[in-house]
Amino acid sequence: MISAGDFRNGVTFEMDNNVFQVVEFQHVKPGKGSAFVRTKYRNVKTGAVVERSFNPNEKFEEVRLERRDMEYLYHDGDLYYFMDQETYEQVPFTAEMIGDNLKFLKENMVCKVVSHNGTIFSVELPLFVELKIVQTEPGVKGDTAQNATKNAVLETGANIKIPLFVNEGEVVRIDTRTGQYMERA
Repeated sequence: MISAGDFRNGVTFEMDNNVFQVVEFQHVKPGKGSAFVRTKYRNVKTGAVVERSFNPNEKFEEVRLERRDMEYLYHDGDLYYFMDQETYEQVPFTAEMIGDNLKFLKENMVCKVVSHNGTIFSVELPLFVELKIVQTEPGVKGDTAQNATKNAVLETGANIKIPLFVNEGEVVRIDTRTGQYMERA
């Protein structure tokens, strides 16, 4: 059991037969009245984010999420196949299970698959991925103001903004949390 007063970022708990993960928390102690915990938490299954205040003494069942390394192999129609690194078992996933991470998913990439009691919730990509630029306009010398960017299409089909000096065919490092260009690889 975990109390709301022990909430920290990343803590997972069960409430109303759903699994939630704390995204943001703040302990508030007003001048009058009792203290409370203002919390922003995410439903692990649906991804919906909710804000709510809790009494610090409220108790919840703490949940341990299992994270396993799985390698993305290929996709066939609507299914994306991953292989367990230990058992070599192939597991199909739908696009909904992968979510927005699909735009940076590349074959042979090792990802973390998050599950609880055998139910798979999501696929977590590495924090940074290196992808090749397949289409972009050439940057023109002297065409820069400050932090000028241009659109680029990556080998996975994702569209991102890159600096003018990066050209087609180059490999760039992308932050998968924000989807932003970090540097040339």
